[in-house]
Amino acid sequence: MMSLNRHGPTRLAAGTLALALAFALPQETEAIEGIEYGPLTIGGAMRVNYILGDYEKDGSGAPQRGGSGGDFELDTFRVNMDLAHEGWLAKGEYRWYSGYNFLHTGWIGYEDEDVGRIEVGMNRTPFGVGPYGPANSWFFDQHYYVGLSDSMKLGIKYTRAIDRLTLDFGYYPIDMPNGRGASDESARYSYTVVTEDVADIPGAYENRHQLNARAVYAFEDLNTDLGVSAQWSRLDARDDRAENSDAYAFSAHSRTTIGALGVMLQVTSYKFDADYNPDEEGVRPTNDLIVMGAYDFAWPVASEGIIPSIAVSYTVVPERIAWIDSVTFYNDYSVILKDGEINGQSFNDSALNVTGMAIARNNWYIYVDYALSSGNYFVGNRGDDYGFGEDNQFAEASVGDFGSNQNDRWNGRFNINFGYYF
Repeated sequence: MMSLNRHGPTRLAAGTLALALAFALPQETEAIEGIEYGPLTIGGAMRVNYILGDYEKDGSGAPQRGGSGGDFELDTFRVNMDLAHEGWLAKGEYRWYSGYNFLHTGWIGYEDEDVGRIEVGMNRTPFGVGPYGPANSWFFDQHYYVGLSDSMKLGIKYTRAIDRLTLDFGYYPIDMPNGRGASDESARYSYTVVTEDVADIPGAYENRHQLNARAVYAFEDLNTDLGVSAQWSRLDARDDRAENSDAYAFSAHSRTTIGALGVMLQVTSYKFDADYNPDEEGVRPTNDLIVMGAYDFAWPVASEGIIPSIAVSYTVVPERIAWIDSVTFYNDYSVILKDGEINGQSFNDSALNVTGMAIARNNWYIYVDYALSSGNYFVGNRGDDYGFGEDNQFAEASVGDFGSNQNDRWNGRFNINFGYYF
């Protein structure tokens, strides 16, 4: 029986800013059928995107995202290994993208009814409504892009179910290792604080000694799981451009399932308490931005904000269509409500809405999405201006997407993600 899980965005390739934003791909669903060798299962996936949206053309006349009938692009290829034997568990996953690759998962563990479950190695941190956040679409929601869903780190996680209550605890001394790519620290799957300078924002921090705690209680009569999550980590200053500090996040979330209808709600408050020192000329960078990276690309993120999210889905099994096992229709909405300003100009919020459907058939899983956003890496680049304002008073790193979003322009993207799992 094939199990279907979801995965998040694909790529921001290295290069110029325009190319990096134009060729960014979010990602993916994770499904494993695999080949069994005793307790070991080996599988993988290959995914391809069709993209048509608000992207600038390059004048070549070739198929491209911004017109000319859209474009097909390779998303990712990956290999999975899973082990289950007499309570012992292990999981590994490696991924290849265009120009970079990395280890996605790698842990060993043990599970017992009386003891609970423990995972040691690179595993998913417990935070929020579920492993992939409050989202159904291939694009995920805005939690992912600030490192608060589907976040993989090196450490230990413990899970214990007590009647209707499920408790998760995690300790992660270091982040996931950097893979192979063109960037210094951002060839990795999960968004995290990285030591890469972007324009006037110093890459002076790393995450260390992260602690996670989550509690979820199942109200069976209401068909609802209600939970809270907390996360803290040390912001370790790697040079004298910054002082040691902290990062933390708190979240309340729920998941309700009534027949074919599903509703996920989550609201999260987060803060990366950056504390930069003045440079040699006595100019202090804004503490309202911090550099985060993933998919071989680094960019500043608003250091503080609140993220409300809602994800609604409805699944049908069409009896009269033999070539479809199921179709899930959904709409996901999330927004980063930012607390920050630069040069006296308040940050603009970053919103993302995705309407779409997921089609399952044997080894195939296909997302058909239309994403509309002001301030997301992966949705359009028309109107982007990285010398914003009179006399270009905003450095480029302060303008786009999850930074101050001074462009504040809505763009759309139609995306079909074809995934074949083996």
